Amino acid sequence: MTHEKIPAADLTSLLQQVRQCRHCEAELPLGANPVVQIHPDARLLIIGQAPGTRVHASGIPWDDPSGDRLRQWLGLDKHRFYNPKQVAIMPMGFCYPGKGKSGDLPPRPECAPQWHDQLLAQMPNIELTLCIGLYAQRHYLPGPYKTLTERVGQWQHFIPKQLPLPHPSPRNRRWLQQHPWFESEVVPWLQDRVSQILDA
Repeated sequence: MTHEKIPAADLTSLLQQVRQCRHCEAELPLGANPVVQIHPDARLLIIGQAPGTRVHASGIPWDDPSGDRLRQWLGLDKHRFYNPKQVAIMPMGFCYPGKGKSGDLPPRPECAPQWHDQLLAQMPNIELTLCIGLYAQRHYLPGPYKTLTERVGQWQHFIPKQLPLPHPSPRNRRWLQQHPWFESEVVPWLQDRVSQILDA
């Protein structure tokens, strides 16, 4: 499989623009701190929701308990997870959106239209895209599904190129307990697929 090589200068310039973005800063309680991990060689793409306060502070994506569980699902240690030549991370919202009544607010709606297509064009080698949470799934996996559970339950309809996942937040412990098939069926497939892709 051959792919067009993206000039490094183009990606460097684009990432600089992303990280300097202040488009919706007035709406952000902690200010802007866009968090992404992009490289043209990446083979696995993770599209989540938006950074939490811990990730906002560190600038490191999935640097929290949710990230620990996600890495367990993937079968990856931090060294491989944070290797941008293998794993790309592009949330629906790049900055912490603020606190809502039950958890964080939804991702800011400006990010995906502003940046996603440009960043995706820089990643020609992606073999699997993980859509984590309802917002990523509504955007990238449209269909007749009314709930996240319905969409994740139909996971075999999306593979091998895409996979809907619940959010790995500790808040979702109850969902995982109520849907044991996820960890007995989906996670083993995911680990095998990630190993195939990244070890190739």
